[in-house]
This record gives sequence, structure tokens and C-alpha cells, in this order.
Amino acid sequence: MKIQFNYNNKTVIGSLENNPASQEFLAMLPLTVKLEDYGSVEKIALLPSKLNKTNTMAAITPVAGDIAYYIPWGNLAIFRQDFRYSPGLVRLGRIEEGLESLQQPGSVEIHITRVENE
Repeated sequence: MKIQFNYNNKTVIGSLENNPASQEFLAMLPLTVKLEDYGSVEKIALLPSKLNKTNTMAAITPVAGDIAYYIPWGNLAIFRQDFRYSPGLVRLGRIEEGLESLQQPGSVEIHITRVENE
């Protein structure tokens, strides 16, 4: 399933993996959240509720473009750079187009939606 992030007349396209956490995230859409810098490595946003983490690997070594869920805080994370092995992270999917627009520092309100089949 593809999703898109819309903000400031920009669109970022991602695809979700087929796991319970991704399916639950998809069920939350459409969703508007505040995306903020967390260091220089990732952008994060708090979700309205925690995601299901059963049957999902809860430790990954994220790479630039990964869309993930951080279990301890209950937040969405979009990795702008590669990072070290991280317990508590569940990979939800990947950014396919537009990662470069997320390299800009600062907070932004984004609207996340499904991309309907054409």
C-alpha cells in the first residue's frame, strides 16, 4: 500500500510493509500530525494512539528513507540518514519519492493519506 505525505505544496510518497503495525497505521489515515526534527537523523511525529507490535520485529538498523514506529514513545519516525541498530523500532515502510524535501530543518504540519490505486 502506498501513502503520501503532503505539506507546503510538497508531496512525499512511501510504501508500507505488510505487518500488523503498518496495517494499524494505515487504518489511522487520513491523519494530520506535526513532524519535527529529532537530531539530524530523523523526523518524528506523535500518533493519536499506539500501534500493535505483535508479530513484528521490534529492532532494526534503519537506513535513510525508512518509515518506522518507535514503541517506547509511540511515535512515527522518518529516517533522513542511516542510523545504528535500534531496539524498539518497527519498520512500517519506506519513502520512495521526495525524501530530499524532508532534509529541510524545522517543524511542519503534514497530512498523511493513502494513495488510491489508479
